[in-house]
Amino acid sequence: MTGWTAGYIADVGYTCGYYSELNPLRAKLALLYAGLVPPETTTACELGFGQGMSANVHAAASATQWHGTDFNPSQASFAQELATASGSGAILCDDAFADFANRADLPDFDYIGVHGIWSWISDTNRAVIVEFIRKKLKVGGVLYISYNTLPGWAAFSPMRHLMTEHAAIIGAEGTGIVSRIEGALDFAEKLLATNPIYLQANPQISERIKTIKDQDRHYLAHEYFNRDWHPMHFATMADWLGPAKVGYACSAHYLDHVNALNLTAEQQAFLKGIPDAMFREGARDFMVNQQFRRDYWIKGARKLHPLERDEQLRAQKVMLVAHRPEVSLKVTGSLGEATMQAAVYNPILDVLADNKAKTLGQLEQSLEHQGVNFAQLTQAIMVLAGSGSLAAVQDESVISTAKKSTDSINAYIMNKARGSNDIHCLASPVTGGGITVDHFQQLFLLAIGQGKKQPVEWAALAWQILIAQGRKLVKEGETLDTPDENLAELTTQANGFADKQLPILKALQIA
Repeated sequence: MTGWTAGYIADVGYTCGYYSELNPLRAKLALLYAGLVPPETTTACELGFGQGMSANVHAAASATQWHGTDFNPSQASFAQELATASGSGAILCDDAFADFANRADLPDFDYIGVHGIWSWISDTNRAVIVEFIRKKLKVGGVLYISYNTLPGWAAFSPMRHLMTEHAAIIGAEGTGIVSRIEGALDFAEKLLATNPIYLQANPQISERIKTIKDQDRHYLAHEYFNRDWHPMHFATMADWLGPAKVGYACSAHYLDHVNALNLTAEQQAFLKGIPDAMFREGARDFMVNQQFRRDYWIKGARKLHPLERDEQLRAQKVMLVAHRPEVSLKVTGSLGEATMQAAVYNPILDVLADNKAKTLGQLEQSLEHQGVNFAQLTQAIMVLAGSGSLAAVQDESVISTAKKSTDSINAYIMNKARGSNDIHCLASPVTGGGITVDHFQQLFLLAIGQGKKQPVEWAALAWQILIAQGRKLVKEGETLDTPDENLAELTTQANGFADKQLPILKALQIA
């Protein structure tokens, strides 16, 4: 019997991942670039929030009222603990989707996020989600949804099915899903070692198995070993969402907006010859062998006049969230690695190097004598944001309102870092979302919060915490054994943090 789990893995918790695509401010920039009217987001909802990191970070870092549900009570409990710690007022439940959809106390939403669950639930639950979107998403509201798609998963799907069958049939009952995953992976490797014709027809499968073996087992449990696992074509997704009255808007993956990174000139010309936009999107998936889609849909999309679009883009603030000397001009799209035009990107990066917020209009004025036009600027902003070097910035009034909640949730996360290294982000009131801050960096910030001013002091505190955790550092694949070696490496990292990351975290109002 599956009981309340409905075939979904529940004996191990999901990872504490943060997903920036769920940030409504990120959606605004993508929609403006695509020439569509973005909503003003005052209410938002996440269905299937996992450990609740994204919902809590976005609730703390914005003026938006967030709701959400995840059927796993242990995950919902942690999410509620985060919400209490931040004081954001996020309302996060452990209701099943059907129960949540029938609640009478929910507002209508400007934004609904569904990340990483659509492909792993039953058709019954999908129908519930579609009806929820139909009833609760406001006119003009945005749906963010991600899902495994075809044709990218076509080759691996049979192997995934075989591994799941092994875990269910051969795996020892009572040993737990992690042990059964190990057995399934071992079986898959032994099977492929016999050089079956399936492998000869799909030689990439061996590399996929090697990649999977290096991934977190809790992630693998939820990604591959649920009872329901249904990659689907874009057109099938459009059919599912039709009753919700939403239409496809654009990709939430910024780099998808830059055709030159993903499609050859011949492919671009071919796609332009397809008159139907939805069919064209499905054909594009074949050209890039799409495996995972991250999309925005709108209930009642409206096109902006080019003049309005450019005016709103010029008003949008952005800031560099990376150390300028380390920002690479190389970026990877479906065609592989590409090098951006230095004559366009270097002037933009130079203006943004102080890590201060600037509107695109201000950037345009600063660059007008350097041969960078507005079209080049906006495309560069999408590329830099897509590579994680740049982020959209909120209004000052929202930043000041959110600061108290982000300080609170960050203090909670950094305090937890004394006992675990599960969470790798902190909340920024400036960007309305999460910023990657690794475990050691969190410990350095913890030391700063205790009044320690020098990197050597930050390193000393971090080392004392690691000793209590029974951990040692690994450098270039080798474990550092002695206290002196560990302390020296931590001091080196603390000095680098002081020079590079700390000024950015101060600009983001995290430090």
